[in-house]
Amino acid sequence: MADRRGLLIILSSPSGAGKSTLSRRLMAWDPSIRFSVSATTRPPRPGEVDGKDYHFMSEDAFKKAVAAGEMLEHAHVFGNFYGSPKGPVQAAIDAGQDVLFDIDWQGAQQIRNSALGMHTLSIFLLPPSIRELRRRLETRGQDSEEVIAKRMQKSWDEISHWDGYDFVLINDDLDLTEKRLITIVEATRLRRIQQPHLTEHVRRLQQEFEEMT
Repeated sequence: MADRRGLLIILSSPSGAGKSTLSRRLMAWDPSIRFSVSATTRPPRPGEVDGKDYHFMSEDAFKKAVAAGEMLEHAHVFGNFYGSPKGPVQAAIDAGQDVLFDIDWQGAQQIRNSALGMHTLSIFLLPPSIRELRRRLETRGQDSEEVIAKRMQKSWDEISHWDGYDFVLINDDLDLTEKRLITIVEATRLRRIQQPHLTEHVRRLQQEFEEMT
């Protein structure tokens, strides 16, 4: 048995709040953290590899997987289904390996309500200001004004669900936010439920105590 059970680390934020950067930094800090590979019914784009970028599935196979309880969370987005397969995640946490999820508040809620919800750590990233969030989206230089306006509306929809997470960090200093994120992960790994060996250790302590009395 592994020394500890792995965590399902959910990192959510509005677009432009630094989620992708902090996800990369977290996995650079601990390379054993694996990124959850989502399943999707959309066709592969050029260069995408099945099992690495996504698990590509037919719509029929995806719906059967959902009906069989094989998806931790799923959603229908722009005509395609997306979801997180349960099997690989269960195997990872049983082996003491943390799995990182880059999902929205709806997916986070589904995972927290799933059979593996007790091993979930959810963290929401807030921008320092709406003005700064818009500036970050504009400096990407890849979206039209109309697209940016839609992203801003979607971002606010995400922000409105900030209070459904275990931890909330204001990302006004990337290095400081990274340190706080690592501290949260390290502390949560020590939760009682993440340490299956504790029960046996306490039994040994009890036996030792009884032998001495």
